[in-house]
Amino acid sequence: MTDLSHIRNFSIIAHIDHGKSTLADRMIQMCGGLTDREMSEQVLDSMDIEQERGITIKAQTVQLRYTAKDGIEYELNLIDTPGHVDFAYEVSRSLSACEGALLVVDATQGVEAQTLANVYLAVENDLEIVPVLNKVDLPASEPERIKAQIEDVIGIDASDALEISAKTGQGVAEVLEAIVTRLPPPTGSTEGPLEALLVDSWYDQYLGVVTLVRVMNGEIKRGMRMRMMATGAAYEIDEVGVFTPKRTKRQSLGPGELGYVSAQIKAVADCQVGDTLTDDRKPTDKPLAGFKPNMPVVFCGLFPADAADFEQLRESLAKLRLNDASFEFETESSAALGFGFRCGFLGLLHLEIIQERLDREFDLDLIATSPSVVYRLHMVKGGIVEMHNPADMPDVMQIAKIEEPWINATIMLPDEHLGGVIKLCEERRGIQKELTYVGERAMLIYRLPLNEVVFDFYDRLKSISRGYASFDYQIDGYEEGELVKLSILVNNEPVEALAAIVHRSQAEYRGRALCERLKDLIPRQLFKIAVQAAIGGKVIARETVSAMRKDVTAKCYGGDITRKKKLLEKQKAGKKRMRSFGQVEIPQSAFIAALKMGDP
Repeated sequence: MTDLSHIRNFSIIAHIDHGKSTLADRMIQMCGGLTDREMSEQVLDSMDIEQERGITIKAQTVQLRYTAKDGIEYELNLIDTPGHVDFAYEVSRSLSACEGALLVVDATQGVEAQTLANVYLAVENDLEIVPVLNKVDLPASEPERIKAQIEDVIGIDASDALEISAKTGQGVAEVLEAIVTRLPPPTGSTEGPLEALLVDSWYDQYLGVVTLVRVMNGEIKRGMRMRMMATGAAYEIDEVGVFTPKRTKRQSLGPGELGYVSAQIKAVADCQVGDTLTDDRKPTDKPLAGFKPNMPVVFCGLFPADAADFEQLRESLAKLRLNDASFEFETESSAALGFGFRCGFLGLLHLEIIQERLDREFDLDLIATSPSVVYRLHMVKGGIVEMHNPADMPDVMQIAKIEEPWINATIMLPDEHLGGVIKLCEERRGIQKELTYVGERAMLIYRLPLNEVVFDFYDRLKSISRGYASFDYQIDGYEEGELVKLSILVNNEPVEALAAIVHRSQAEYRGRALCERLKDLIPRQLFKIAVQAAIGGKVIARETVSAMRKDVTAKCYGGDITRKKKLLEKQKAGKKRMRSFGQVEIPQSAFIAALKMGDP
């Protein structure tokens, strides 16, 4: 077992694309975790989807052996974390398993919105922070200006920030030395009962549920019987080990160490991230603090395209929930789409990634309803109801007021794009709180309704600023709004799957855009179809899908016009009767295309 003073647990935190995973690659290479032949780019981004998009989605751990200049061999437990705001929960969980953090800042881009958010998470967890300036080999890098910016914006001393290039390996040896000298070792003892924090878990088809743990006190050994304190379930441990980054078996894990535990756990529900593992025979008195539960902000319904896949979808969601604790789901049914699940996400990218993982890893064909946020309904008779789905909205006469969630958004961008971004925030009902400058970069703080952000705000922000703006947000309570339910009627029948909650000022604009979209998507029938958008009983927009026309006069060669008119009148009467009984089948492809519309 490694001496506690020779262990270092640390995370790499940074904004998107500032070089976290590349720095992790160089460290693995320098410490001999993998040979040159086994190395690949972003070796810790193991999912196909991470490699394709070039982003980290899951925090990954690796244990490295490093011999310092003083000749002592150290055990380094590294956690590479995501940078995107939608995966902030992954970052906060990883930081609670560490004592220190490397803050990577791009020497050409400087401090971004997500850099700030991640630093605040590290400070909340009382971590020692070592600033690292990456990409100093690029001609556009300005290390001195960025050091001053780190001190101004974040408020940490950057005079001894390390200057490196993770791509070429320049300065990475100094980073390893700084980890050993500037970050504190973990605390703990082997004497007391076992206390281990469950940091992450995933499903392996051969081993069942595998858990990633950080041992605080005591020792976790192969063959011992462990107990999960939250659920009370007990299991015998089959395998204990670490990632180097290859899976390597060990006899035991001691205090301060990070590793995986496999115990043939079949029940996915027994593993809760943030739970405490202890010895079943000599349990600890009280569990560890764990993590504060996350709050999903975006909700949408996921329905199987084939109703027979419902059970498979349930199992797949449970396995994904195990691997992604920030994702939640519950069953729901819809008249148009059958049985499915109402799912909660931390943002639209999170929603997109979960959908793609369900498609790739579990081979499911899904339909997603329009994303919505959680509204609070204050009822006339008293009491507050939380509404996740616009289709569940009760009669307006029963509602005293509707509250919607608001956020505090931090946007950092070059000065020349400021006008366009302010205009975008004003269009989305934003309230400006602060505008400050750090050199040539502006920092905007806006209060915005979350409903206006979940659709395409991020995409619009990136296009207005040519990709230079960075964005981060925190939930900032609920506020009353003039909100209405926008219903879509096809042939006078409401289509619940397309209902949405919108601000009254934008209802007409949104309703008209949806009707125009549906007019092109719904196949023509033998009768006219009215596509309407309505608020309550008032229709605010309408489009008509014209009827297919059969040529009933084809058999009339010449002759009197009255004969043709008679046949056309007869056809008209038949269509009118058909329309009163006719059911309009909206194909699923039309649903998907209408729901993909986002903000028109």
